[in-house]
Amino acid sequence: MVLETIQCRFESYYQYQGFFIMKKIFTNGCFDILHVGHIRLFEFAKSLGDYLIVGINSDRSIRILKGKGRPIIYQEYRKEILESIKHIDEVIIFNQLNPYTLIKYLEPDILVKGEDWKKRNVIGANLVKEVKFFPQQQGVSSTNIVNKIKGK
Repeated sequence: MVLETIQCRFESYYQYQGFFIMKKIFTNGCFDILHVGHIRLFEFAKSLGDYLIVGINSDRSIRILKGKGRPIIYQEYRKEILESIKHIDEVIIFNQLNPYTLIKYLEPDILVKGEDWKKRNVIGANLVKEVKFFPQQQGVSSTNIVNKIKGK
């Protein structure tokens, strides 16, 4: 489901639970090749609030951002895999090159990014109450996995 056709599950969760104070957490990425660093990121993010929403880049946006040969795993499969992770409450595919529009629409309380974003302009930081950074996991990255498979 892409942003243009979204009806967020958190809205029905919000109403069903009958309370009006819920801390929404948002993180995003390609999540093309999942690894333990991603799982730790999701666990960290979920520990910060009540409802974790993960935005994933569409296949189209990954091709533009990462180049030929990416993504390796199609968006619907990536979405399904992420939805099976216990820390994640909702997964939304977005077509834009960055998640600004999605963050604006969702209005999360906290935005979680990897610490490699500390020295960069965090997209959507102006739309949330707080930005938290997750420590980079040494030796773990999707790019390293792809290079290892390719024999590089």
